[in-house]
This record gives sequence, C-alpha cells and structure tokens, in this order.
Amino acid sequence: MHVAPKEPPFTIGIEEEYLLVDRQTRDLATDPPPELLTECERRLAGQVTPEFLRAQIEVGTRVCATIADARADLARLRGAIIEVADQHGLAPIAASTHPFARWHQQKFTDKDRYHALNRDMQASARRLVICGMHVHMGIDDADLRIDMLGQLAYFLPHLLALSCSSPFWAGENTGLQSYRLTVFDGMPRTRMPASFTSYAEFTRHVQILIDAGLIEDASKIWWDMRPSSRYPTLEMRVTDVCTRMDDAITVAALTVCLARMLYRLRARNLRWRVYKKMLLQENRWRAMRYGCDEGLVDFGKASIVPYDELLDELLEMTREDAEYLGCVEETQRARDIVRRGNSARQQVGVFTRAIENGRSQTEALQDVVDHLIAETRRGL
Repeated sequence: MHVAPKEPPFTIGIEEEYLLVDRQTRDLATDPPPELLTECERRLAGQVTPEFLRAQIEVGTRVCATIADARADLARLRGAIIEVADQHGLAPIAASTHPFARWHQQKFTDKDRYHALNRDMQASARRLVICGMHVHMGIDDADLRIDMLGQLAYFLPHLLALSCSSPFWAGENTGLQSYRLTVFDGMPRTRMPASFTSYAEFTRHVQILIDAGLIEDASKIWWDMRPSSRYPTLEMRVTDVCTRMDDAITVAALTVCLARMLYRLRARNLRWRVYKKMLLQENRWRAMRYGCDEGLVDFGKASIVPYDELLDELLEMTREDAEYLGCVEETQRARDIVRRGNSARQQVGVFTRAIENGRSQTEALQDVVDHLIAETRRGL
C-alpha cells in the first residue's frame, strides 16, 4: 500500500546577491570601504555576508512561513543595503552581470575560503562577476527532496526565463538574456542536477568526491538545484537575480507552488515525467538565449510552444497550491513580467533607445546602470 510522506512545511528562504556600483562612474566599486560591510552586518545580523568579489554582497531572508513574510523580510534587507551604500556614494544593483565592468580588474575578498577557490579554480573563479538568486523550500523528508529534485528540474528553464537579468558582459550586448550562466557553467559540478533514486544514493556519490579529495562537503555541488547541505531544504539556484523585488517574489512563489504541486501528485501515487538532461539542457539554453520571448520545447508534443502559453499551463496546474500557500496574486504577476519584459529585455531596451537618441556606447551603458539602480529600489 502506497503511503505518501507527511506534507512538508514548504517554508521559504530567499538569498540574493548584489553588485555595488560607484554612483559617479557607474562602474563596480572594486574596493568598497570596510565600514560599509560592518554597518550592514550591524543592521542585519546574520543575514548579510561578503561574497567572493569585494564588489558583491549577499543577503538571505529568515526562514519564512509565507510568501508575504518573505517579501517583507527581503524588502527590509534590500532597503538596508541601499541606505548604507548611499552613505558611501555607492548603490547596489540587483543584476546578474554589470553592463560594462571588466572581470580582470576586480579584487576578491580576503578570506581563506575565497583564496582556496581562487587557487583551485583559477580564471574560472576570477571571472565570477555574476550574481544569482537562490530559493530554499522547506522539505523535511530527505528522500522526498531527492524525488522532487529530479522532477522539478523540468521547470527550471521556465523559472530562469522570468528572472533573466544579464544581457551585457564587459560592455557588449551578448545577445543572451542570461549570460551569467555561460560564466558559471565554466565551474565544475554546475548545470542541471543529476537524478537519484534516494537520498542515500545521492550521499554515496557525494562521498566519492569527498574521499577523492575533490570537495570538502556537498556545499561544493553547484547544480541549478540541489539538496541544501546546511538546511532541510531543496535549493533552487538556476535563476538570475531579479532586478525588481516583486519579480523575485513571483519567481519564489512559483517555485514553491511547483514543489507543492509535485507533492500532491506524489500523495496520489503519481509523478511528473523525468526527462533526460539532454532535453532539459535544450530548454535551459533557450531560456538563457531568449528569456520569455521565443518559447520553450514541450517535450510531450516535441514542438516549441510560446512561453506565455506554457506559463498559463503552469499557473493553472499550481492554482490550488497558490491558494493553499496564500500567494495567488504573486504567482499571477508572472504574466506581468512576460508582458513588460524581464530585466534583460528592459536593459537592452534602455541601451537601444539611448543609442537611437545619439548617446555614445559608454553613455548608453551608464544609462543601463542608472536604470538598474532605480529598478532595484522599486517596490520597497
């Protein structure tokens, strides 16, 4: 007789990484004053950390019972970083790449773990002038986390498409909406997650890497989604950081609703079909390249379907879960993102209009930074 695991709490935690820019030059602040981080840590005890590069800063919400709680905490975190940065002539931008900064000019944080990362990964790590957003979902059954890992992988490109915020790299319009992932994919143990039949099988494979001296622990597994090594959560990691805070909340809400939808299937002894990584990687690439603009592959139909049609299907499938979790309004806002364009499309629009209005390439890129500064503050 089939016995479904107890319903997970589906608590939510959101981590965001920001780039710090100089308000005058609009370039990255390669060496921000140490007082900035000290003040952030004083105001946000335990919820802010330095990142690999000095021009980056990371925040993490508390464990939140609802999406509304997560929004309130994320607004507080963003607001505090903005206020402290303002005091030093700097500003955070919630974008996964900077429009024109050069990676080889950046300085990394003086901590043992970052020295080790630089030593081990060399230029693959030094190029990481990128930021992401991670969503933790509270799922206390370890085997259920692994079961959902394989199934949720299908939806990662759909989430990525909404979040894309990295069309520029080193002053060039790359033609991709998430250039960030082309940088991150240069690291080992990245891209789509592997599939496992149980948590024990997952830990056996991780232990092989540990015993071989390749990694210290499972935190060095950097897949697009992974079982967290620190918390009883499944951690969605594929998305760019959303420039607008409300877009981040929409992506987080849709992520946890998809997880609960899969739990409901499991309770009825059903499951989402698990597709091979070679197919999932195609949709991942399409999301990186086109965002929401050109559609993704429906593998059952073996055809490309417009993104807005796929989104309608996802919202319908997860309507019951959004009602249960109290986030119908937040998930429905995904349609607004598609209609107005994600951050990447908006950035390219700002740049294109500036060039059409006679601005130089440098000025147009600075206009994009100003746009990102303003959009990062929107909705707080």
